[in-house]
Amino acid sequence: MRDCEEAMQSICRGAVDILPTGELEARLALGRPLRVKAGFDPTAPDLHLGHTVLINKLRQFQNLGHEVLFLIGDFTGMIGDPSGKSATRKALTRDEVLSNARTYEEQIFKILQPGRTQVVFNSSWMDSLSAADMIQLAAQYTVARMLERDDFRQRYLTNQAIAIHEFLYPLVQGYDSVALKADIELGGTDQKFNLLVGRELQKAYGQRPQVIMTLPILEGLDGVQKMSKSLGNYVGIRESPDEIFGKLMSISDELMWRYMELLSFRSPLEVERLGAAVRQGRNPMDIKYLLAEEIVERFHGRHAAMRAREGFIARFQRRATPKELPEIRVAAPDDGMPIGNLLKEAGLVSSTSEAMRLIKQRAVRIDGECIENRALCVAPGSVHIYKVGKRRLARIKVVQKAKS
Repeated sequence: MRDCEEAMQSICRGAVDILPTGELEARLALGRPLRVKAGFDPTAPDLHLGHTVLINKLRQFQNLGHEVLFLIGDFTGMIGDPSGKSATRKALTRDEVLSNARTYEEQIFKILQPGRTQVVFNSSWMDSLSAADMIQLAAQYTVARMLERDDFRQRYLTNQAIAIHEFLYPLVQGYDSVALKADIELGGTDQKFNLLVGRELQKAYGQRPQVIMTLPILEGLDGVQKMSKSLGNYVGIRESPDEIFGKLMSISDELMWRYMELLSFRSPLEVERLGAAVRQGRNPMDIKYLLAEEIVERFHGRHAAMRAREGFIARFQRRATPKELPEIRVAAPDDGMPIGNLLKEAGLVSSTSEAMRLIKQRAVRIDGECIENRALCVAPGSVHIYKVGKRRLARIKVVQKAKS
């Protein structure tokens, strides 16, 4: 095992809740491999980058020598998780669940280490529970406690239907932790109630209750709603390298840093250095290239990532850049030139105030990407294609201003 403090820094990165306080550090100090559980209901055949926020964290635990229990909820998938839903969720058939589950097994080892991963199905123990066993399980939790959960409480207060079988979902998820003797369970922030139920059931069945860790829900490409295939704002990990690369290049600069935090394997120090470089004038698109390359490489290999980048640049240049576009050289001091001054010096705007107005109107693009930061400072050494409005276009090379 690595040093406990180093392990805590790695594991806590990006986490929202780790409960109870101090217990995770105590578990890590035990000096034995911990059983780290995360469950995934196979409600669709493909995993997307939103799922990998949890899977990446599982990989971090593996890197520290711990054992991952990748639970495929083929039984719970037939119930349908009501978390965050305002209405009863349609349950899947056993055939639909099993078909989707098979694809999960094929995809997860793009990230996880097979030797430290147990793929388990909760039907393995739930199918064998008798009606009497289910009644005993249901007796461990009260209706009042169930109605403490936000979505159930809101539906109850607004007289919306709550089916009895929906109460079974958190109980079954909690019982999974009993069956697996989990030390730690991971889940999205929308799963916090269910994870806490697991702790209570482990106590009821005479086990040491698990530590729970919640992780953020990844926004989709729109930067607003949860990444979801049904919303069309997703990046599937089985999509082609070109498709993954292009989708990631389309996200906003703000969302790029969110993805960098939750999806990148770069160290926090390296991410901070990249952020500092952007604040000093480096084009955010450079960072987006790094992110897109890293994600494509993870699922398709280094060669595919390089080809995807080259293909993206070629497609962009064919679409947006007239042949023989002349290069304009603008001299800037060592600490860079504000974007408004740069556009004025290059002759793309008549004044810096016009530049600020057009940026606010989302009418300025660098290498095809809309620029929203009016405080952007462009450093010497950069060469990019700037487009203002529909017709003003120039390749601008920023050179170092000669010292007097």
